[in-house]
Amino acid sequence: MKHIAKLMGSVALVAASTLTAQADEFRLGLITPPPHIWTKAAGAFGDELTEKSGGAHSVSVFPSRQLGNEAEMLQQLQTGALDMAFMTVAEVSNRYVDLGAFYAPYLADDIAHAGRILRSDKATSMLEPLPAEVGVVGVGYGMAGLRQIVSRGDISSAEDLAGLKLRITPFTPILDFYNAIGAAPTPMPLPSVYDALANGQVDAIDMDAELIWVLKYYDHADTIVQSDHMMFPMVGLVSAKVWAGLSEEDRAMIGELMAKHVDSTIDSYVEKEAGWLAQIEGTGKTYTKVDATFFGGAIDEWNAIWSEKAPSLDGLRAVAAETK
Repeated sequence: MKHIAKLMGSVALVAASTLTAQADEFRLGLITPPPHIWTKAAGAFGDELTEKSGGAHSVSVFPSRQLGNEAEMLQQLQTGALDMAFMTVAEVSNRYVDLGAFYAPYLADDIAHAGRILRSDKATSMLEPLPAEVGVVGVGYGMAGLRQIVSRGDISSAEDLAGLKLRITPFTPILDFYNAIGAAPTPMPLPSVYDALANGQVDAIDMDAELIWVLKYYDHADTIVQSDHMMFPMVGLVSAKVWAGLSEEDRAMIGELMAKHVDSTIDSYVEKEAGWLAQIEGTGKTYTKVDATFFGGAIDEWNAIWSEKAPSLDGLRAVAAETK
């Protein structure tokens, strides 16, 4: 892979020192629960690394925030206390703002289009500054499904979202989007969401179809809005300090295998997204499909903010146009 080859020498320029010993067992953290597609991909990566390395390397996977939330795990990656993670691009964008460009509303027409954008050379090039900017090596992208809205009350227009406490993933692009709508975006970790929706701590949530269905968030909802308004990328990360201590052979093997397995999540979501949405629609809840016009001027407001913040936004839009 061209991207992995470029990374071979780049980390040496930013690492203060290399490690003198290579870890035989790597620790990989995620926030997703064991049944989640990302967690399964992490396990498959570990199994294949053990096989390809002849048992020299193994990976212990820690799902469900066992090693902390994503901000805490990112700090651990920076210090070398954690070896690897499958992490939302959202969290990494809190440290490297340009990655916020991926969250442009309606950048992708559908789930398959989102996958093509993430597999583009432009998207890959956006990982190259991470060792210097964040202290991590990004080997490739995966994703979750497109974002939908689940509400305890009736939602017939974006105006109905005004003032609602709406659970979001804690990062700036989605915060700006819901602020533009006039909602009250409420950052909240994933394990708290079901109870918060059940007891009215939040009025609505921003979520992907997999978790709406698998974790039964629809149980405490009156309305599901299939808006498909944002893509939600994931990135496979290795600590730059750990990477700097690996041999070139191990960097190539680890980088290529991790990239393969995070990329496999794209195919999983493309295959399964429609089925989850159909099952959610079949729950008997009010189910509404909307497009960009539903959000009115909020999208233009978001674009005005992020065209200044994210230099790669125009380039991603060009890729999106080319890959329709």
